[in-house]
Amino acid sequence: MPLQFNPVKIFAGSGTKDLAKKIADAYGKPLGSVTLSRFSDGEFQPSFDESIRGSDVFLVQSTYQPSDNLMELLLMVDAARRASAHYITAVVPYYGLSRQDRKDKPRVAIGAKLVANLLKTAGIHRIMTMDLHAAQIQGFFDIPVDHLDGSVIFVPYIKSLGLKNLTIASPDMGGSYRARTFAKFFNAEVVICDKRRLRANEIESMSIIGDVKGLDVVLMDDICDTAGTLAKAAALIMENGASSVRAVCTHAVLSGKAYETIENSMLEELIVTDTIPLKQESAKIKVLSTAKLFAKAIANVNEHGSISDLFKV
Repeated sequence: MPLQFNPVKIFAGSGTKDLAKKIADAYGKPLGSVTLSRFSDGEFQPSFDESIRGSDVFLVQSTYQPSDNLMELLLMVDAARRASAHYITAVVPYYGLSRQDRKDKPRVAIGAKLVANLLKTAGIHRIMTMDLHAAQIQGFFDIPVDHLDGSVIFVPYIKSLGLKNLTIASPDMGGSYRARTFAKFFNAEVVICDKRRLRANEIESMSIIGDVKGLDVVLMDDICDTAGTLAKAAALIMENGASSVRAVCTHAVLSGKAYETIENSMLEELIVTDTIPLKQESAKIKVLSTAKLFAKAIANVNEHGSISDLFKV
């Protein structure tokens, strides 16, 4: 019996409209129309402006600043389920609260698991995301998870720079596995910046494990929030004799004084994706689009194809 392909409809949450439009264009379909009604007290209600009965619906929304964006996504999922969508996929390029993936001290929430529970309860059949802060978050779901790898976007760009003495660096011990995985694409060595924190977003001290003298160093991370860690690591790397230092970071959260910190840092450039829209332009920030990758993943899901084929660089 031949496979049945249901019609695909792609919709955007208000937090990720530009990326969703690019994904729809890359897929070859117009972006579906959604109206977000707002009440004077801040309450809002999304509604679909077209029939989605029997369709494979893909809802694109990154959950940065999660209180509004996550709630909007949950309401869109609920509306799609009640409108008889055949299959609902939450496309969450940046999975907010992913840094709360375990109990690292007593009496704290595991936010990443809570978000997984909320999305599943709302009615999604599948989630598609990119570069989770911790890979084990996939196990928080009892439904299919398509975890896309940003390396397929970053590797070609780094290769295009023609860096002769390339070395990959992790800005902390926790990111060492990510850095080693990325380094394999270049057959490059890895150095690690060992940092100690006083509290979240505050660094007490940092030291380098490895030699960077005369090397072109690329710092690898998944989230850039205040940019304090990357700026401190870049300064330390240059103080230890590196020829150049730049950073690759999938999700540009960039809160607080992050833009000012980047501009004043020793980084030649910060290479990010468009999973989160930039708040302002910066000559030091290079944005690479994830739209084609997500569009291919949507096509493969709808056509029952392989997602792992998209990981080939």
